[in-house]
This record gives sequence, structure tokens and C-alpha cells, in this order.
Amino acid sequence: MHLILGGARSGKSSYAERIALAADGPLHYLATAEAGDAEMADRLERHQTLRSPRFETCECPLTLPEELAKRDQPGHTLLVDCLTLWLSNCLQTTPDSWAERRAALLGQLRETQADVLLVSNEVGQGIVPLGALNRRFVDEAGWLHQAIAEQAYQVTWVVAGLPQKLK
Repeated sequence: MHLILGGARSGKSSYAERIALAADGPLHYLATAEAGDAEMADRLERHQTLRSPRFETCECPLTLPEELAKRDQPGHTLLVDCLTLWLSNCLQTTPDSWAERRAALLGQLRETQADVLLVSNEVGQGIVPLGALNRRFVDEAGWLHQAIAEQAYQVTWVVAGLPQKLK
């Protein structure tokens, strides 16, 4: 498992895709974003257009642990983009079940035999956000990243397109 963190437009997704494309086996792209407006729909379409046809794409805005389990096979590479969008979807849709969703993801990651690349936004370096939901999002993202980093064999921080190995 390889956790790839960075800020918005840092190059983390491109870096993860390059790693995945270097693998020989089947590639699965687990996309967690939803098009809530026209601008986001344009972003998603651009990402899909640029994505290599080697990837089998699965849209899973809420069902990430289940989709990881379905595709878990040795020799496969699973690229998740991105954890913070999945977290946001979970907190907005079913906030009371977040602890169970988080536990399901962490449990599935412990059991997964495929190579997994997890892309996520580091959001905890700014000021404390206004509003309870925003503060919860930052807290939960930080705790999720810590739990995954503990399990991961590799953690990379990407800034300005430059990957920096943390673990």
C-alpha cells in the first residue's frame, strides 16, 4: 500500500497514475468524485479523457471498501483517487456512520492482496476552518491519513509535481 499526499493541483494524481502504469497486471481506477455542478462535471470529464485506457474505471463515491474488495487480486493495481473526496461524500451523506465506513476501509486495506495506491489531499496545514462540519472534515482526514500511513509500506508527499518520500 502506498499513500500519496499533497495539496490541490500538486501533481499527486499524475504521480500515482505513472506508478500504476509501470505495473504489468490489470489496473483499476477507483474514482470517488461526484459531479455536483457543471464545473466539477468538466473536471471529471477532463480526468477521464486524460486517463490511460489501460485503467478499468469504477465510480465509487461511497462504496470504496466494497469496491476494493471486489477487485482485490494479487498482481492487480488499485488506484484510489481520492480519499478526501470519499470522506467528504461520507460526511455529507451519512455522517453518523463515518466511524463504521472508516473501519471498513482500514480493515479492507489490511486484507488487500493487490497493490494499492491511495491519493489524498493534505488539508491540515492551514488555519482552523470555520464551521463544525469543516473542522470535522479536517480532523477526520488527518486521523484517516495517520491510520493509513501506519499501515502503508510507502508514503509520498507531492508538491509542485515533485514527489518526496516520507516513508
